Amino acid sequence: MQNLLEKINQKICSINIPEQPAELYEPVTYTFSLGGKRMRPVLALLGYSLYKDDYEKALDAAVALEVFHNFTLLHDDIMDNAPLRRGKPTVWHKWGNSTAILSGDAMFIKSYELLSAYEGELLKKLLPVFNKTALEICEGQQLDMNFETAKNVSIADYLHMIELKTAVLLGAALQMGSLVSGATDEDAQNLYEFGKNTGIAFQLQDDILDVFGETEKVGKQTGGDIISNKKTFLLLKAFELADESTTEKLNDLLNEKNEQKKVEGVKAIYHLLEVKKLAEAEMQKFYSKGLSALEKVNASAEKKKVLTDFTEQLMQRQS
Repeated sequence: MQNLLEKINQKICSINIPEQPAELYEPVTYTFSLGGKRMRPVLALLGYSLYKDDYEKALDAAVALEVFHNFTLLHDDIMDNAPLRRGKPTVWHKWGNSTAILSGDAMFIKSYELLSAYEGELLKKLLPVFNKTALEICEGQQLDMNFETAKNVSIADYLHMIELKTAVLLGAALQMGSLVSGATDEDAQNLYEFGKNTGIAFQLQDDILDVFGETEKVGKQTGGDIISNKKTFLLLKAFELADESTTEKLNDLLNEKNEQKKVEGVKAIYHLLEVKKLAEAEMQKFYSKGLSALEKVNASAEKKKVLTDFTEQLMQRQS
């Protein structure tokens, strides 16, 4: 796994980023320097490695996904008004909104530049997956923004949103990696289902960490979802379970101007209703669904174990 990460980071460092105009490209270099788990490119390489060992052939597709993912983060941070990303100031916070938008656009173009390394029938298979995923992520982000003002958002609505916004990219990573290796369409689709369901579980874990994690470990402001009144699984489940008195108290807290009082008050209700435990159970349900899809994949148990070892590590993370 360490070898995969080194190869991915080397590939990212080799991306041709012009020096001028500096205002456009410095934020791109800065974003890449922040690192991250690189789980999307790792998944792409692991998807390839289920069938072949020369995973370097999948590096362009893997890093295209990572560059695209980082592009979405630049724009998401503006929309979410997020001051920190991976423990460092976000691009918009450091350079301003306009620069963050334009630098993100440049990264989006770079992702297609990487993908264009493939040719012929393979490119015809990869592009539809990449394009479909990119549009679904935009749809998910729009739904997420719609939820900010929507009065009635169900847990099913929320799960659909995070499937689009987060999970489909993990599924696409495994699918594209396997397609580069020459895997069958059936295997590639089952790997997509594994990645997608793992992605939903991963986002539920992220929701939990946002509230109950430690800022130093998580790398961003904890309680941020509560402060912004974000309709996460935790909040929606709390409203579902709350009696009339608790619902009234929860609504009052969502209008609270004192951020510390707001976070502490909402967390107390979460503890009372045990929504963390319920979120963890939902997370495990989706991960198990993903594992069922992986069982159908025609690859050796030994190689599939490398993949599940990686995803289980993600499920148990503290940041």
